[in-house]
Amino acid sequence: MIKDGRLGAKMVDSENTEVLEKKDEIMNDNHSQSMDFGEIIRYLVMGGLTTVVSWGTYALFARNLGMEITVSNILSWVCAVIFAYLTNKVWVFHSYSWKVGFVLREVALFISARLMTGVIEMAGVPLLVKAGLNQKLFGVKGMLAKVVVSILVVILNYVFSKLIIFRRKEKQADGRV
Repeated sequence: MIKDGRLGAKMVDSENTEVLEKKDEIMNDNHSQSMDFGEIIRYLVMGGLTTVVSWGTYALFARNLGMEITVSNILSWVCAVIFAYLTNKVWVFHSYSWKVGFVLREVALFISARLMTGVIEMAGVPLLVKAGLNQKLFGVKGMLAKVVVSILVVILNYVFSKLIIFRRKEKQADGRV
């Protein structure tokens, strides 16, 4: 039995604090996996800017520097992926740790995901065209297939970034994982 009311209140406060901290931890974990429309808008804006980087660097390499189309395309993809990683890390998913091991893990996952969705895009467009989705859009044959696959790729890139690449940034950055 506790004779001092203050001690009893302190014990109850301590128990309540632990319960509240556990509730906050659960809520934060659930929030990090829930829909955040601001995050989605930031992702789409940065994706648009990534497209500008891709197209702009492609034009620079192909037209201004006279590089071969394939080389220009590869280099513009590399520039776009670097830009996308940095903007997604900082402005979309707020992953602020710059510890070498942490960044290397993120970069490896990010590039792997982009390579996977790149393969989906490279294979998906011709497959959809062969399957009959070869309608003209903007006067370009097969462009509807390109748009459909691009939408799928954007969704997959967001899901991979949110659920795998940048998922537990607070705990990982603090070394609590």
